[in-house]
Amino acid sequence: MFDNPYSTAVLAWYETNARDLPWRRDDATPWSILVSEIMLQQTPVVRVLPAWEAWLERWPTPAHLAEEPSGEAVRMWNRLGYPRRALNLHAAACAIVERHGGEVPAAHADLLALPGVGSYTAAAVASFAFGRRHAVLDTNVRRVLARAHTGVQYPPKAQTKAETALAESLVPPDAAVAARWAVAVMELGALVCTARSPACADCPIAAQCAWRLAGKPAYEGPPRRGQTYAGTDRQVRGRLLAVLRESPAPVPKSALDVVWQEPVQRERALDALVADGLVDPLEDGTYALPS
Repeated sequence: MFDNPYSTAVLAWYETNARDLPWRRDDATPWSILVSEIMLQQTPVVRVLPAWEAWLERWPTPAHLAEEPSGEAVRMWNRLGYPRRALNLHAAACAIVERHGGEVPAAHADLLALPGVGSYTAAAVASFAFGRRHAVLDTNVRRVLARAHTGVQYPPKAQTKAETALAESLVPPDAAVAARWAVAVMELGALVCTARSPACADCPIAAQCAWRLAGKPAYEGPPRRGQTYAGTDRQVRGRLLAVLRESPAPVPKSALDVVWQEPVQRERALDALVADGLVDPLEDGTYALPS
């Protein structure tokens, strides 16, 4: 039997506290929602908004993107980070055109079969774009459920079967309400039940939260390290890609060598970009974004 002790309070909170994000509006297309979900992976909303708007202005449909080289997607991705997502979006656009007549599919299995689309993204797009009933379990939702239901500060590093079963048990039976619940609990995690500074006084389910009722016991588990960037291969890769994005033509190796002084790390980063398909080494010794 369905029993969600949080849905009424969370849905009511969402009605008055939800952010006005363009991919949540009634006129948002399934393609625009898919683009937003890929962009929002490991990237905050404030950085995604201008990139999403520019992307949809240039490529309002999958067919528009599929007509261009994948390197243009990498160029347009600019500094959002994790640029393989740009290649994935391009590949997904091509697959949508080839397999689905240019229309983003509604079925979870079809979405999951698209390049770069995992179980979360498939569930999110099926739910938010098509009103399908799915458990949408991202980092924010996992944290809310870990605290409210399980009574721990943070969920496990890797998603467990128990988390999935819990999330599925809380999905309202009505598809429209289920889609609303999915985005509402996600928003609660993003705005109130945050990772480092949860605003429990503003939480609509504080009175039911197992973690708060237990006195907010501290996290017990492996150290949770924040992501570093300075000095990493990721930073070097970003600098190398920036040179290629800014150039309309292939660039000589010398133009890449100046972006990072340490040669071993620089070469390792460049080799990784080539291996990931983000950079093409050309026969004349120059480098370019993929064609």
